[in-house]
Amino acid sequence: MTASVRLTELGIALPAVATPVGAYVPAVRYGSTIRTSGQLPVVDGALLATGLVGEGDGLVPPETATECARVAALNALAALASVAGGVDAIARIVRVVGYVASAPGFTGQAGVLNGASGVIGEIFGDGGVHVRSAVGVASLPLGAPVEVEVEALLN
Repeated sequence: MTASVRLTELGIALPAVATPVGAYVPAVRYGSTIRTSGQLPVVDGALLATGLVGEGDGLVPPETATECARVAALNALAALASVAGGVDAIARIVRVVGYVASAPGFTGQAGVLNGASGVIGEIFGDGGVHVRSAVGVASLPLGAPVEVEVEALLN
């Protein structure tokens, strides 16, 4: 089953490629590999949430951050597809790196990044099995709670 068919079955439409907020491009192809820049959880031009992830007042709850990771991964897939010539040109996802803007003491970065890994697995099946790093950081661009990078191989 192709990724585009699976997206349709899941009721997921890849978003438009996010406009970079700096001097870079959303994704670059090198041979049969494509790597994205860090993608934020942007929906219709606005961040889904802002702030540090953790438990307590004024923090982004881990469940919301997990949804942010999912959205950021879909933005990354859109960037990959734009360089690959479509989502079906992607043979497999190789690597995901996720950054979580973490409140002091928050150690649930891996759980948050399951939002990204989960949607990639739903779309690509065995071709979505990847290596991953989940990194806690003090802050991210524009106050985003999560940033996701994806590396893929082409057919």
